[in-house]
Amino acid sequence: MTTFFLSVVNAGLLPATVTAGVFGLAIFYGGIAQFAAGLWEFAKGNTFGAVAFCSFGAFWLSFWFLAGRTDLAAAGSSAGKAIAFYLLGWTIFTGYMMLASFRVSGAVAAVFVTLFVTFALLTIGAFTDVPVWNKAGGIVGIITAVVAWYASFAAVFNFTAKRPTVPVWPRA
Repeated sequence: MTTFFLSVVNAGLLPATVTAGVFGLAIFYGGIAQFAAGLWEFAKGNTFGAVAFCSFGAFWLSFWFLAGRTDLAAAGSSAGKAIAFYLLGWTIFTGYMMLASFRVSGAVAAVFVTLFVTFALLTIGAFTDVPVWNKAGGIVGIITAVVAWYASFAAVFNFTAKRPTVPVWPRA
């Protein structure tokens, strides 16, 4: 949901002036809730889930702080480059998590592939300051959100049904 809202802004479907509207989702749903889910995955012994949820929960908390609470005015022209390197770090992290996701399921791998492309496009946009890259990142981010909704729906529905009803394309 947090990815969807921010991606709608990045894609230009809503003006950048509403970016602050994502902060509530970023801190509570994307941040705290995902971080808590990661801790529960750790308790279950799921290293992939723990690292993914805790890390992306921390991403959203750091996004909330960086975009909503940090004054980068003193950084001058370096502020944009700092954001670019911030995004590059998350692109690298998402890249290796994407590789690990291929051992989880096709649905989870699809989330990480689209998320990696989203971060890569936004990183290019931040380094080049060419708006079309951010817009492309927003469009792929919307796709990422839809794929993630499918993957989470499948996990919840299949658990509730007590049998695999919604396909997730398990890896052999």
